[in-house]
Amino acid sequence: MNMKTETIGSITGNVASELNLGRSSARSVVFVALALWFGVVFLLASQGAFVGSANSPPLPIFFGVAIPLALFFAAYFRWKLFRDLILGADLRFVAAIEAWRWGGLGFLSLYANGILPGLFALPAGLGDMAIGISAPWIVLSLVRNRLFAASRRFVIWNILGIADFVVAVSTATLSSGAFPGINALIGGNVTTSPMTRLPLVLIPAFMVPFFTMLHLTALFQARQLARTRRS
Repeated sequence: MNMKTETIGSITGNVASELNLGRSSARSVVFVALALWFGVVFLLASQGAFVGSANSPPLPIFFGVAIPLALFFAAYFRWKLFRDLILGADLRFVAAIEAWRWGGLGFLSLYANGILPGLFALPAGLGDMAIGISAPWIVLSLVRNRLFAASRRFVIWNILGIADFVVAVSTATLSSGAFPGINALIGGNVTTSPMTRLPLVLIPAFMVPFFTMLHLTALFQARQLARTRRS
């Protein structure tokens, strides 16, 4: 009986060790991928790769946002170790990173100095600030109660965080100069063209998809936790 128990314990320990090793490998791959991603974006931006042609929609920026998110979804649904890593991430840390979005105040400053149009800068800046400023309260709620991750308030907060990016990308496109009628309507010749060059291009080409991935991580975990509670 003792030998059988020891054998089962040994097998369980080996399985747990293999799982931890797999997750550690997946985590290392993710960190390397993030570093490479940032490096590629910076290199492309330094070569002006995100600067589109005049009077045309900012397609390079669109691809800079869409491609990383497409790869994230592909990895989540097709790579089990990555999915386990996402579902096991510490949501307190994930939510705490969102606090950096208080830096949306910079958009308001750029608008005040005539560098960015208000159609983009005001909703993008205020939306980012709202998420960033509220992040500490979300973290505190998660610290007090892990099940807060399955609450409607937590889910809504993350959905609003993604919605802010959708609004920002939409208004940036509308005020990119590709739609002269809109520029005439809002007045002035200020466009979002500075967002296609360093250092500002790092926001749409890296930070926006990265922070979106954090929100998706939170939503995936919230869904899993809700399913576990129901079952």
